[in-house]
Amino acid sequence: MLTNFFRINLPYGIAKNDNDEWMAFNREYMPLGFNDVSLKEHVGKSYHDKPIYTKYNSITEKLLLELSFDGEKGVRRDSSGKIEKVFLYDDGTNPSSGYDSKNEEEKMWNDYFQKLKKISELRRKI
Repeated sequence: MLTNFFRINLPYGIAKNDNDEWMAFNREYMPLGFNDVSLKEHVGKSYHDKPIYTKYNSITEKLLLELSFDGEKGVRRDSSGKIEKVFLYDDGTNPSSGYDSKNEEEKMWNDYFQKLKKISELRRKI
């Protein structure tokens, strides 16, 4: 079970379902705020009974690659080659990991917040 606010409530990534709708997921690959792993399902392929997926305008492959912690390395593609998961950070770029240098830590948080800013600018498709 997650116990850290960052890992429970802030996005580790985003995942797309079969309807081209997206959800943010936490470090346990569960919807944000979920902290009980007994509720864990397959991110992007489940949680369909919960109102956590949204269809957005303007999600392009370019944007998804910008959100990724390292371009292609930070995305997962489906069998047709479309991006279905984007990871905002990995163990080496996790802003909450603590760093030897204050400058390095600030850079990681800055990079992460820039990604959140881009995500926050998405608008729901109506």
